[in-house]
Amino acid sequence: MNKTIVTTADAPPAIGPYSQAVKTGLVVFLSGQLGLDPQTKELVSQDFEAQVRQSFKNLAAVALASGGTLADAVKLTLFLTDLAKFAKVNEIMAEVMPQPYPARSTIGVASLPKGAQFEVEAVLVLRG
Repeated sequence: MNKTIVTTADAPPAIGPYSQAVKTGLVVFLSGQLGLDPQTKELVSQDFEAQVRQSFKNLAAVALASGGTLADAVKLTLFLTDLAKFAKVNEIMAEVMPQPYPARSTIGVASLPKGAQFEVEAVLVLRG
């Protein structure tokens, strides 16, 4: 299998032994993105909405570095520390993700790295 590691300074670096994304052929697996500022590597805010927006911004930057965009997403996985904020995520996602929307799973979790409230990961299929 031929795989390419994707990195960009426009999204926070990995906080552990993993890559921002791995591309194999036309399929790209994007690691989870938190609402971290790429320069400071800290949460942009304690505000949930700001974290969600920054997470998607970071995801878009990694998608671009891989040769794609969020329009190439076929699957998203969302992680929330408070599922009561699910509706807010839907509102933001409708603004930042082009239609047709990808498949999606949403998971409630007890905690996320750096005290984040939201994380998003994606699988892209690039146009050939």
